[in-house]
Amino acid sequence: MYAFGYFAAYAPYSALTKALSGGLLPGMTHGISGFTLLPVSAMASLVGMFVFITLKRWWRYAGHREVLGLRVPLPGRWTLLSGFCSAAIIGTTTLSYTLPGASIVFMMLLMRGGVLVLAPLVDVLSGRRVRWPSWVALGLSLGALVVATGTNVSFTLTLVAALDVGVYLASYFFRLRAMSHLAKSGDPAVSIRYFVEEQMVATPVLVALLAFLALLGGDGILGDIRAGFTGVLSRGHLLEEVLVGLLSQGTGIFGGLILLDSRENAFTVPVNRASSVLAGVLATWGLSAWVGLPGVGVGELAGASLLVGAMAVLAVPTVLAMRRPRPSGALP
Repeated sequence: MYAFGYFAAYAPYSALTKALSGGLLPGMTHGISGFTLLPVSAMASLVGMFVFITLKRWWRYAGHREVLGLRVPLPGRWTLLSGFCSAAIIGTTTLSYTLPGASIVFMMLLMRGGVLVLAPLVDVLSGRRVRWPSWVALGLSLGALVVATGTNVSFTLTLVAALDVGVYLASYFFRLRAMSHLAKSGDPAVSIRYFVEEQMVATPVLVALLAFLALLGGDGILGDIRAGFTGVLSRGHLLEEVLVGLLSQGTGIFGGLILLDSRENAFTVPVNRASSVLAGVLATWGLSAWVGLPGVGVGELAGASLLVGAMAVLAVPTVLAMRRPRPSGALP
């Protein structure tokens, strides 16, 4: 269920972000830079996060402390740091889809493939046993990365993407380590507490950082960020920018809940990554039909097929368990 939610949020999120940055929507004369998109999308994500947790009534799971006579939810030390990492992941993910000349699928494979490599490393460091379906799925997922990326990648793109990808992967490494240590216990209350405390940090930190950078002023990136705040109405695409933020928060919610599953990271990460890459393929098809961008290449389609195989392998233990005869007297 969480994997489908992640897929359903990621496909329109990546397509709409690419369309806005490329100036592809009706009435647009030029694209909106990734740094200009971030302020509105981050604020929309913040609102979406608070609404979701409130509707689920999950605030009670967070740690509470008394501040000025009031009991308020506050994160712990590790969930605070994990929230900072999650903020970095949100920002770098949105920016990755605005890099000139980068296809959605290529950037997703570049970043997702790195996390796939990190997954078993984190499991080993955390003392978790990696089962054979997870190893097979990991191999298929990495194979998908190699097949879909191919050799047609410009050196300039690699330089531009390097910092974005580096921050993204470093943030994921710490986040997976913290999850493995604190939350992947099989106790739903523990997982929800981690999720709430991390989420209540991530988007507020991102919005605060963007506001600080906008106040600094200047040209280049700082100017783009300031324009994200000051030109929100003049750009004429407020609804689409808000939708990018809400969909981004949707991917954060469903993606986080997938990763908090008690099974090893070599299981949860391929499920998470495969859902997003398949969503990227759908987004690329959609943009091709909608605005005439290049469609999905043969290599990218082959990579997506390998990911479908990886998800099928991961389902093997569940299918076998369902077919196993129940012991007499067991509950239905």
